Amino acid sequence: MEILADILKITIPALIVFFTAWILLRNMIRNDQERRRQEIILQGARAVTPLKLQAYERIVLFLERISLESLLVRVSTTEMTVSQLQSTLLTTIRSEFEHNLSQQIYMSPQAWEVIKNARSNTIKIINSEADMMKGDAPGIELSRQLLNKLMELDKEPTRAAIDYIKGEIGRII
Repeated sequence: MEILADILKITIPALIVFFTAWILLRNMIRNDQERRRQEIILQGARAVTPLKLQAYERIVLFLERISLESLLVRVSTTEMTVSQLQSTLLTTIRSEFEHNLSQQIYMSPQAWEVIKNARSNTIKIINSEADMMKGDAPGIELSRQLLNKLMELDKEPTRAAIDYIKGEIGRII
């Protein structure tokens, strides 16, 4: 019986030390794995964030380029008719949009939807104003009507989209 008591005196403390060491090592390994996982996630975020910001920057540039004021300054000439100006404006918007389609990869679905809506609303404004005029009328009349329409709006579609994008950039940074 005394031998059993001696064995227990040695075994019980050894088991306590063993389980304590085992628990500590297990927790240390888990913490190390979690830290490595967090580092990998952080490295991924560091790599993607500049690309996201660049995509948002390009989209804001796109929205600025398809704003009616900017379009009219860039594409309108005095010898254009309403039909020619309308066609040129729509072609320019379509071309700009196609050039920036790949940016949607880095944007939220909501932001991309806002951008598409801004483009669609700009096209609707152009078409609705052009439809109220004769196709062979001077293009300057369409330009004037579009600028008047802009003044009537609370916020130009592209301006509203730019404001939304700025808010989203604020959440990223």
